[in-house]
Amino acid sequence: MHDEQNGHNPALTELRRRLNDGLAQARLTQKQLVARTGLGRTTVSQALSPTGPVPSARTAAELARVLKLPGEELLELRREAAGDREHGGQEQSGPGRPIADWEPHDLEVHPAGPGQAAPGSEASAAWVLPTYVPREHDQVLGGAVGDVAAGRSRIVVLVGDSSTGKTRACWEAVQPLAEKGWRLWHPFDPTRAEAALEELHRVGPRTVVWLNEAQHYFGDRVAGERIAAAVHRLLVVEERGPVLVLGTLWPEYAVQYMALPSPGGQDPHSRVRELLAGRTLTVPDAFDADALAAAAAFAGAGDRLLADALARARTDGRVTQDLAGAPQLLNRYQHANPAAKALLEAAMDARRLGVGLHLPQAFLTDAAPGYLTDIEYDLLSDDWAEHAYAELAKLVHGKQAPLRRITPRPPRRPPVPSTVAESPVPLSAGPVFRLADYLEQHGRTTRQHLCPPASFWHAAHTHLTNPEDLNNLTQAAGSRHRLQWAHHLRHRAAERGSSDALARLVVLRQQAGDWEGAEAVARQAAGHGDVRALYRLAVMREEAGDCETAEALYRQAADQGDTDALYRLALLRQQAGDWETAEALYRQAADHGDTRALARLALLREEAGDREGAEAVTRQIADHGTTDALYSLAKVREEAGDCETAEALARQAADQGDVRALYGLAVMRRQAGDWEGAKALARQAADHSTPDAVYGLAEMRQRVGDREAVEALYRQPVDHSGTDALYHLIVSREEAGDCETAEALAQQAAGHGDVRALYRLAVMREEAGDCETAEALYRQAADQGDVRALARLALLREEAGDREGAEALVQQAAGHGDIRALYRLAVMREEAGDCATAEALYRQAADHGTNDPHSYVAELPKVLSKLWPYGLDPDGTPTPPW
Repeated sequence: MHDEQNGHNPALTELRRRLNDGLAQARLTQKQLVARTGLGRTTVSQALSPTGPVPSARTAAELARVLKLPGEELLELRREAAGDREHGGQEQSGPGRPIADWEPHDLEVHPAGPGQAAPGSEASAAWVLPTYVPREHDQVLGGAVGDVAAGRSRIVVLVGDSSTGKTRACWEAVQPLAEKGWRLWHPFDPTRAEAALEELHRVGPRTVVWLNEAQHYFGDRVAGERIAAAVHRLLVVEERGPVLVLGTLWPEYAVQYMALPSPGGQDPHSRVRELLAGRTLTVPDAFDADALAAAAAFAGAGDRLLADALARARTDGRVTQDLAGAPQLLNRYQHANPAAKALLEAAMDARRLGVGLHLPQAFLTDAAPGYLTDIEYDLLSDDWAEHAYAELAKLVHGKQAPLRRITPRPPRRPPVPSTVAESPVPLSAGPVFRLADYLEQHGRTTRQHLCPPASFWHAAHTHLTNPEDLNNLTQAAGSRHRLQWAHHLRHRAAERGSSDALARLVVLRQQAGDWEGAEAVARQAAGHGDVRALYRLAVMREEAGDCETAEALYRQAADQGDTDALYRLALLRQQAGDWETAEALYRQAADHGDTRALARLALLREEAGDREGAEAVTRQIADHGTTDALYSLAKVREEAGDCETAEALARQAADQGDVRALYGLAVMRRQAGDWEGAKALARQAADHSTPDAVYGLAEMRQRVGDREAVEALYRQPVDHSGTDALYHLIVSREEAGDCETAEALAQQAAGHGDVRALYRLAVMREEAGDCETAEALYRQAADQGDVRALARLALLREEAGDREGAEALVQQAAGHGDIRALYRLAVMREEAGDCATAEALYRQAADHGTNDPHSYVAELPKVLSKLWPYGLDPDGTPTPPW
């Protein structure tokens, strides 16, 4: 390679000649080129030097962009110079195969209709696709493909409902890459998550990573976060690019992954949220007027599939769903015989309440009778189940069955050895079935206001064995105030080893004062590998003042590898004055990666007068680049009153990329009443472009009445199209009495997709007594998808005496998953003396469930417990004492 770098590599020589000519024509210095490309000084220097290595694809692409040179030509030269002979027949390493070798249906593109086999051929008819109709989201996908063709790695995740054309859009987008010899990898065997986790590190340049139905990757409880981290690394390591990662998600999963955790709560999708931020692309569920016109033109040119679909779907624009077989699936469900329909509804309820994809036949068969009327049940034949399953196995257009029998893949690898004695979770006995995706989603929408019948809960308790399924149903029953079934399902889940169910039982035993029982259940959970149960029990004992028991439990949890327990045990020893043991425990926790322990160690050394030892620990923190520990130590020093050292440590953490340290320190200063110090630190954080810091500083300025400075700060991110800043600016303008500007900004924010601005303004107008304007703004927000606006509209209608209109809006809001309106209307009816209607509304709210964080009403469980202390039966009648 050295000889090639010195002129015996014609492609590399030509590449450098073009780059240097471009630099001369652009009249730029290397320093200016570094600034404009964002590349490192050494990277640019080596790319132009006759003795440097072959530049990376990203380097070549960025230099071509800034120097206005033909990017694809330079990338081709770079590939040739690097010895990449894909186009010369040499196979590229890494998973996947050429895009041209793939069939779209192998990548889960929905088939739309059968083609014709050649006359006299024994081959089966081939599946064909209709002409593709481009829509707006295809332009964004095309831009991403253009970026990767120019050498810049990209990820795009399409978000849309089932059968809206997400996967087909991805397939069409990669066709230009097929012509350039790119590969495509679809990880799915033995499971999607396992395949992705094992092979992502081997993905090579010029590869499309196909993550269709990305919830099977990112939603995996064990591997999801690691997969997100591996994808992120693949995108940012330039030597591995360019690559294109394409994924698809249903909206509910996108919302779940992007939701911020509640204060103090767990954050199970932090890496996924970071990966998806700004990289999702919404696919509408219907064709707009332009797409319908284009589809009509293709139909007029002879595409019979599109012509037939338009004949059925022109009014609602749901062309892709029709092509994928959704209407046929829906028709089969709506016109199924009672037994088959009961099986489908049991399957719909199971999926929407958290049971996994594979539904045991025994469970479905036992659950179905409760969905039948008395007459329908009496008319059942002895072989009703056999006939019902046979009916539901028949395929509809698109090669889909409403309910199909599946064969789960057996494990391909030996289990990972474990030192914890675990009882294996038994597999479901007998056949298992899977509900069609479209019917699953249909059930989530149309049945969300219904509580399954008693046969469903009994069948679940009798036949389901997966602890996660049982625990999910426990939560579903509890959130619907079906307390008796929640109790029995929780115990069943605990028997099967559900750590969540066992943890909840620990809390319930503790609340009942049964400490011995709580400890026994915690030990049972630990026996299933959940040492956190011991830790949680220790925390409860500590909070109850029983430090001796807490310390013993912390020791047991620590002995089983719980680092948090080590840290808490060290704190207890420190509080007891046993500094020697505390320091040993802190060191042990630090050895296991607990950065808080390092900070505490430094403080202990300092309090012991060992300033040199404290500084040594601090250097250890800095040398390892552990910004969390630096930040923790800064907080400890601040709490100890050593503001100067705290500020220096916070700045050191900020210099290593942790800007939150400065802002966190500013918050502590503000809480201590040091407003000037807080403002100075927050301004430093704001200079690092941290939005939280900008808003924190604005809040400080607002409290001292400096409105001009507040708005200047809010406008700073507004200039970069930040809708969060627009929202804060709206609030600021409204509070200043400038309603006209606030409304104009709200419209601007709504134009950027921030509907909450309209909602906020409507609330302000309502609070100001301008109900007419408020109602108009609420309607505008509701039209743009803000369910909360429907709830407020309902209350305005109720206050205006329009009871019928109020109830219609409340039901509409509940249909979108927001039960807060039901609760508030029930309270208003109760206060008006209409207790019967209020109870009916409370029962409806219970049937919807109260565990959705977007519709959670903190007071509702208390109200339900007061009305029905023993819970409700599945049919909604009060449960007698049990």
